[in-house]
Amino acid sequence: MDFYSIMSFLGVSILLTIMPGPDNLCVLTYSISKGKKAGMALLLGLCTGLIVHITAATVGISAIIYQSSLAFALIKYAGAAYLLFLAYKTFREGKLNFNDNAQRSGREVSFKLIYKRGIIMNILNPKVSLFFLAFLPQFVDNSTSDVPKQMLIFGFLFLLQTLLIFCLMNIFAGKLGSYLCKNPVISEKISLLQGTLFALLGVKIAFSEN
Repeated sequence: MDFYSIMSFLGVSILLTIMPGPDNLCVLTYSISKGKKAGMALLLGLCTGLIVHITAATVGISAIIYQSSLAFALIKYAGAAYLLFLAYKTFREGKLNFNDNAQRSGREVSFKLIYKRGIIMNILNPKVSLFFLAFLPQFVDNSTSDVPKQMLIFGFLFLLQTLLIFCLMNIFAGKLGSYLCKNPVISEKISLLQGTLFALLGVKIAFSEN
């Protein structure tokens, strides 16, 4: 593992992180609809989930899940069901009440609950484990005996840059949400968008293949 490998890895990782995907879109919608603190709670939960996936890929658990159709299916359908449940709850809430920022940032759900949601959403997405299983080895030097150590280092480099980028997204989206909260029509659309996003992610995971 040399400097060139690390810089190449970080460059590719940053591009992958800023590309539209389930995690960053969830961070954006949460930050806009519920405020920066809620967005921060969600992104910390998502990043905590990444730690589980990175560890699983490093010690070989992800490979076992990938090879077991039953294990993959159980995780996949559990994740899909949870996302569809979140979509149902979001649609049920209906129009978001954005009359003031205090209500928006502390809306109904506690930050602890949002943090847990982030963890569950990430852990129950088997595609994340498979991503690390396929992505990390491309930058590892297999000629040495410390392959697991290299994978762990690359994994946590990915985690750190993800955390930084998500924090920047959260700050931007939180400020945007403070502006959008003045328009009740846009507020309602954000609620609809958030629920639709959860539903689409749930369906996508349900029909994914290992």
